[in-house]
Amino acid sequence: MKTVPGDATTASSAPASRRILIFGSTGTIGRATVRALAAQGHEVVCFTRARGSRADDVSGARLKRVTNRVGDVTDPQSIVRDALCGARFDAVISCMASRTGAPKDAWAIDYQAHVNILEAARTAGVPHMILLSAICVQKPLLAFQHAKLAFEQALTTSGLDYSIVRPTAFFKSLSGQVERVRQGKPYLMFGDGTLTACKPISDDDLGRFIAGCVDDPDRRNRILPIGGPGAAITPKDQGERLFALLGRAPRFKRVPVALLDTIIAALSVLGRVFPVMANKAELARIGRYYATESMLVLDPVTRRYDAEATPSSGSETLFDYYAQLIDGEATAERGDHAVF
Repeated sequence: MKTVPGDATTASSAPASRRILIFGSTGTIGRATVRALAAQGHEVVCFTRARGSRADDVSGARLKRVTNRVGDVTDPQSIVRDALCGARFDAVISCMASRTGAPKDAWAIDYQAHVNILEAARTAGVPHMILLSAICVQKPLLAFQHAKLAFEQALTTSGLDYSIVRPTAFFKSLSGQVERVRQGKPYLMFGDGTLTACKPISDDDLGRFIAGCVDDPDRRNRILPIGGPGAAITPKDQGERLFALLGRAPRFKRVPVALLDTIIAALSVLGRVFPVMANKAELARIGRYYATESMLVLDPVTRRYDAEATPSSGSETLFDYYAQLIDGEATAERGDHAVF
């Protein structure tokens, strides 16, 4: 199994304490990254939109050396005034992403807000930016993917050191059917359930990987695809394991991809008159993308997804997470891009 360069498990000594400014710290991955940074002894400043957020309380009790600052990431002056505050930082981390992926939202957040951060960081002399991107930008067909790629290009040509982290699927995005199956309903899958595969990574494993980019020279000035431990799994694999955890015989219901095409076509027509329908059409396109494209490294020559070339990190598996959901030990915080 391919592992990532400079894996923290092989580090010979603890890294020195750094001062880190993080954006997007209120999401599940952002909170996990803050926890990992704090555990490594770094001083962390979280920039959020609202007071009383969970950014500085991510472990259930306020973390030491973590502070919260409030402002507007879409306002370049607010980033300078309210986030940087004239202070020195060793690195800036962004775990920020548009909520829906709709074109207006994507270009405002995935691109322009990040450009605002980059320009402020460069002017302030911050030497390193770590970006949480997405592995799906390898094959860009959607607005948010083009927006993310445009910022990746801006970052790689900015003169700053960079680490661009492109994770595979997240546990929360693959957990929407746990309750459905527990209620006795069949597991829904597109086609025969083997159209796609992924190596899902947990929030905490991803957070530790992102935090590890601060001091690992092998992760500087690189694009870093990253998946969780173990072999790639298909939707059919996910369904079979979920039924096994519940002690039930598998029951599947196949959904034709053509159904999504019909929905997209209808919403696109309506979107010419009603803007809200245009956004729904884009969300349907996002759903279709995830239903038909694997979240693995894409071979640039063959244009085929390659599980063996997709690096692995961490120890937590999706099926461990399913067991926690079933036992009530975890609650899924699902994103706007979840298909089911």
